[in-house]
Amino acid sequence: MNFNEIRTPAYVIDEKKLRQNLEILARVQHESGAKILLAQKAYSVYQTYPMIAKYLAGATASGLYEAKLAHEEMVAQGQDNLRRIENHVYEPAFEDDEMVELCQICDHIVFNSINQLEHHRPVWEKAVEEGRLSVGLRINPEYSTQEKHEIYDPCSEGSRLGITNANLPENLPEGVEGLHFHTLCEQGFEPLMETFHHVEKEFERFFPDPASSDNSGKIKWINLGGGHHITREDYNVEGLIKFVKDIKEKYGIEVYLEPGEAIALDAGYLITTIMDVVKTPRMPVLILDTSAACHMPDVLEMPYRPPLRGGEEAGELPFTYRLSSRTCLAGDVIGDYSFDHELNTGDRLVFEDMAIYSMVKNNTFNGMSLPDIDILHENGDVEVIKRFSYSDFKERL
Repeated sequence: MNFNEIRTPAYVIDEKKLRQNLEILARVQHESGAKILLAQKAYSVYQTYPMIAKYLAGATASGLYEAKLAHEEMVAQGQDNLRRIENHVYEPAFEDDEMVELCQICDHIVFNSINQLEHHRPVWEKAVEEGRLSVGLRINPEYSTQEKHEIYDPCSEGSRLGITNANLPENLPEGVEGLHFHTLCEQGFEPLMETFHHVEKEFERFFPDPASSDNSGKIKWINLGGGHHITREDYNVEGLIKFVKDIKEKYGIEVYLEPGEAIALDAGYLITTIMDVVKTPRMPVLILDTSAACHMPDVLEMPYRPPLRGGEEAGELPFTYRLSSRTCLAGDVIGDYSFDHELNTGDRLVFEDMAIYSMVKNNTFNGMSLPDIDILHENGDVEVIKRFSYSDFKERL
């Protein structure tokens, strides 16, 4: 692909890499028996949902709008006579009118508290009785495996996400069929295994007894959440497959995984143009037509250093620059990078791994235009699937 022919700024989805990731996840499903769902909070390019539906079991949402998107673009378009595409949703709290619609378009609803479960019972219970819906509870295992990024740690002290063991009854509430936990962030297989064994021990009373012929009132499924970098090169895929098989064989329950990043990991770029080079006493600063604050907010939130094609750490190569934006926010800085050649106005830069947590979190602060969304097809053609304008900025205000 010739990046110089693309109007910038632009997100570019790499269709070939996306398919490669999906093939890995499909293999995990086939060999382990797990059901893998697209977590839309990380990646919501719905134009690729028909492709994703060919490989995965469905999608999971963080609220009504994502659930509707999956229902319209994946379930409706991807459904065939061979299998059912599932639509799951979890949110810390649901509005009353949302619950009515969610019970019509979702297969699974996960509640964040006993209060929410009981408050909405009159609505969801009818859908359960009709066999259209399965209900679960999100638990907080209080078992953190993260060493950084506390902002993304659902097990941090005071977390609002999930019910702790002390706040759960001895028996599953009537109508509840599953448990959900999500504690990982960009992690490998081992932390998942450690966390599950902790859950297995601390929440043992909710798991079926392999020695019993009567397991009524026990869970029928468990959702192991997201944060699994399954498609990363060093991920222990074989360990994950065996692990899921062991859970299913021991308890006879359905096992769900809902990665977001793993589906689109390394499957996208953000192409930008250098608009100006500002000389400062410390180093030259590049003014780009993209923005950390607007187009890659994780750079400032985590913080996160996006990989840049041809760019290394400051000082490693002869020419070091600070990459910044044309917004008026002083802190809108992407980072310091070095290059093997001098950069000039009009040059293009390619940020990598930009399909995840970019389009779903971008904004129009300072009146910045949203980047185009393009798809690089497997035959090398580039298709513009979304182009934004002033009206998109105005209608968000």
